[in-house]
Amino acid sequence: MNQIYDAASITARELLTLPPGAMAEEVHGWTDDQLCAEFDRWEFWARAAQLPPPCSWRLWLVLAGRGFGKTRMGAEWVRARAMEDGDVRIALVAATIAEARAVMVEGESGLLNLPGGADLQWEPSLRRLTWPNGAMATLYSAAQPESLRGAQHHFAWADEIAKWTKGMPAWDNLMLGLRLGAAPRAVATTTPRPVELVRRLVNEKDAKITTGRTQDNEANLPGSFLTAMDLAYAGTRTGRQELDGELIEDIAGALWTRKLIEQRRVVSAPEMRRIVIGVDPPITAGGDACGIIAVGLGVDDRAYVLADHSVSGASPEGWARAVASAHEIWAADRIIAEGNQGGEMVEATLRAADISMPVKRVHASRGKSARAEPIAALYEAGRASHVGAMPQLEDELCGLITGGGYEGPGRSPDRADAMVWAMSELMLGRGTGMVRVRGL
Repeated sequence: MNQIYDAASITARELLTLPPGAMAEEVHGWTDDQLCAEFDRWEFWARAAQLPPPCSWRLWLVLAGRGFGKTRMGAEWVRARAMEDGDVRIALVAATIAEARAVMVEGESGLLNLPGGADLQWEPSLRRLTWPNGAMATLYSAAQPESLRGAQHHFAWADEIAKWTKGMPAWDNLMLGLRLGAAPRAVATTTPRPVELVRRLVNEKDAKITTGRTQDNEANLPGSFLTAMDLAYAGTRTGRQELDGELIEDIAGALWTRKLIEQRRVVSAPEMRRIVIGVDPPITAGGDACGIIAVGLGVDDRAYVLADHSVSGASPEGWARAVASAHEIWAADRIIAEGNQGGEMVEATLRAADISMPVKRVHASRGKSARAEPIAALYEAGRASHVGAMPQLEDELCGLITGGGYEGPGRSPDRADAMVWAMSELMLGRGTGMVRVRGL
């Protein structure tokens, strides 16, 4: 006889914590059979972000970090469509047939390893998977776009589309064949990369997009793995892309590229000959961020961006204290700030906060991007590096455009400007035509 549980006072999830043989007093509620069925439902275990969008859609694009659970999401969505209707035909597309088989079908989160997977008929030679009710899924390789020509489907699951070497033609052929049934739909799961296909799908009008981080699935991932990944990649382009699921693109004409910054990144710096703090203060209290960047000149005559101490939304006294703190942490030689407004403001604010330290004012004779061009050239020449990752600073650097202009985050590249002033002091000095000293 089935044991009876009281559904009025306990949820199915809470039942997981009950000791064996636990029994509620009332006779209406969950039975053992009902519990088993409930525990088999993907909706019971899935996080909210792993469930399909509730509204009408033709494309569901999942851009998330590794380990987020993208494969399980795609496989469960396919299983649900197959169980609903025995007549459906589904396309399973990966970068290669081998990957489609190894990940989408036979993988740990693949279709054969979901509840009921043992009942499926898997015919590798035919690249075909059949459910007991007659629903059928066929595997395709995105490396062979012509294999999708002529095939018709109700639904499609496209996995790791950022890896598809022939992404655009493969996707076009897949979409042209997605024409069976009243509402054909496709799910695309991938770790984001700024390739042409991903950029195109992100801008599709009828696409619903889910994003997520590796950390979101911490309950199902080893803590040692998460710790190791954070230590190795936190804040870097690799980490932001592969772990945080960010789509990071380089802007046409940008002075810095993500690849260039990554190539110049180091884990530690040599002994420093000099260290200065570049400051780009907000013009109004509580306005833009106050850029505060520590830059050092190493004994190897290379520049090293040591840390980003910038603060946002702080009062004048607040950011003055942050400048003083950065100065103390690095035992810096001096503060470098623009003289026409910034330098005078820094000195006045520091005095008002009763903080005394050397401030060097420099005069801006050119625009921000023009001032930054010689500094970008130092990176190209291998004479400047970042010690560790500084995502917000790097986003601003990659938003500065050759010939003028800014397309990065925020209204102004405050962090980037502070870094440029500091590095100019250390690496360019007098006579460059870019900066000139007004006073101390």
